[in-house]
Amino acid sequence: MFTARVFFLGLIALFGTGLVRAQDTAADPNAVKKATPVPAEPRISFNSVHVDGPYIAMTFDDGPSEKLTPKLLDLLAAHHIKATFFVIGENVAEHPQILARAAREGHEIGNHSWSHPYLGKMSDDGVRREMRRTDDLIKETIGTRPTLMRPPYGSLSVRQKRLVHDEFGYQVILWDVDPLDWKRPGPSVVCNRILKETRAGSIVLSHDIHPGTIEAMPATLSQLEAKGFKFVTVSELIGMATPETPKPTATPRAQSSPHPATSGARSTSPVPAPSPSG
Repeated sequence: MFTARVFFLGLIALFGTGLVRAQDTAADPNAVKKATPVPAEPRISFNSVHVDGPYIAMTFDDGPSEKLTPKLLDLLAAHHIKATFFVIGENVAEHPQILARAAREGHEIGNHSWSHPYLGKMSDDGVRREMRRTDDLIKETIGTRPTLMRPPYGSLSVRQKRLVHDEFGYQVILWDVDPLDWKRPGPSVVCNRILKETRAGSIVLSHDIHPGTIEAMPATLSQLEAKGFKFVTVSELIGMATPETPKPTATPRAQSSPHPATSGARSTSPVPAPSPSG
């Protein structure tokens, strides 16, 4: 009889312990299963790249130009610099030998559309046609397909960025340094703007179809070298990417505002319109 009572009391204690644990689990779901962090999707669009070291990428749009691109290639060769050329399909069709030379000398080739339209205003099929036609011609000319594209005028919707990435494997390359050389402000202005704006990890935009840009490049490249910058292609720059250290956020102090009606008001300064470069 005593043994039966002990056994019965043990069952009650065991049941009570299980009930408490079940209640604790219900109150704290993390006690059973911790939330699995969702890995961030890889970036498909770049204005610049966070790197350890003074690396930058020089990029040139809209060529190849029959007269100007060979001059630029000569200059780049003299400085032992590799650049990235975003080419227009129509111009490649006219001057395939210049594109072949650029690729042969180690420069990177990117797709800049067939006819330089505002892709962001086009249908998905229109974007596909502009990309595919140029992609095929680049492959026919240099033997490999491009892995980068730059939308003319920087015009490409978020959905279209995903489209060109998923269907063509492209990374979308924009820029953080724009000397506005398409306005033809003069070689010295182009040079000074690039020198002023370039930082480690910069993607520098220029055009190898404007005489003033080519005239600006000797001084620009020499002075960038004097500043200690090292030149790589865009794909090389992306390959050097390092995580950015989050900046600490200061805890705001609670205080009364002398103007409660305007406290916390947002700036109404206009956002600058996107540059038509590219």
